[in-house]
Amino acid sequence: MQAGMVIWTDGRVIAPGEAVVTATDHGLTVGDGVFETCAVLRGQAFALTRHLRRLHRSAVGLGLPAPDEDQIRAGVRAVLGVAGDGAGRVRVTVTGGPGPMGSNRATVGEGRPTVIVAAAPATRPVRARVARVRWVRNERSAVAGLKTTSYAENVVALAAASAKGADEAILANTRGDLCEGTGSNVVVEAGGALVTPALSSGCLAGITRELLLEWAPDAGIVVREAGPGELLLAALDDVLAGRAHLAVTSSTREVEPVCWLDGSDVAVGPVSLQAQAMFRARAEDDIDP
Repeated sequence: MQAGMVIWTDGRVIAPGEAVVTATDHGLTVGDGVFETCAVLRGQAFALTRHLRRLHRSAVGLGLPAPDEDQIRAGVRAVLGVAGDGAGRVRVTVTGGPGPMGSNRATVGEGRPTVIVAAAPATRPVRARVARVRWVRNERSAVAGLKTTSYAENVVALAAASAKGADEAILANTRGDLCEGTGSNVVVEAGGALVTPALSSGCLAGITRELLLEWAPDAGIVVREAGPGELLLAALDDVLAGRAHLAVTSSTREVEPVCWLDGSDVAVGPVSLQAQAMFRARAEDDIDP
């Protein structure tokens, strides 16, 4: 277990080293589960209501029962109460629960979902180092846009990027559009504006991405979704050439300008820096926007 981690499940905080799930849990055997990760600010889970809303969408999209929001909120309060100032993030995981040793789920009414809430330390990154990888997102996948625990392809892609010296991998979709990172959304800065791939690209509807689109106009920052065919993976060539800039967004990264791409240092964009400062200030001011 990670140092400083606190885990809650089945209505209680468990002891370190205590068993959490059965070996036949569908989240373990076939990745049949959904999850959310929230940043922790001032001892509270940031944007928890939005995260729980997306958790519901992901669960329903995967065919799982709708999660019990009150139960999860109780778990979040419990782990943060124990973790105190040491918590930097909190993760909620909901799986199909015990099931057959295959892709079929347990008969309706025979099993119940597994719900786990964990708090752990986290650092607040400042700059990102990213690399393109050769694999793609399938925007027509059955789980496109859902935040599931089936993360194997992200593990492989991130390992490949890490081997190059990056801390995030950037993927296209099957059409060659710029899509997303393994755990982040991407934003290209060009012409004084920030442009992020549309959800039709297959990217996740990130909470930070969502808030950036909502909050930016009040700060005089132009942020918009890309039109069809507008934002290709090749747009990153403009970043390498200095004609554009790049940032990534996620709950733990917030808005993080990219300073290194595919083995080369790149300039950080002024609008990306402005967006980073704006987001941090707004997040500190409103814990559950």
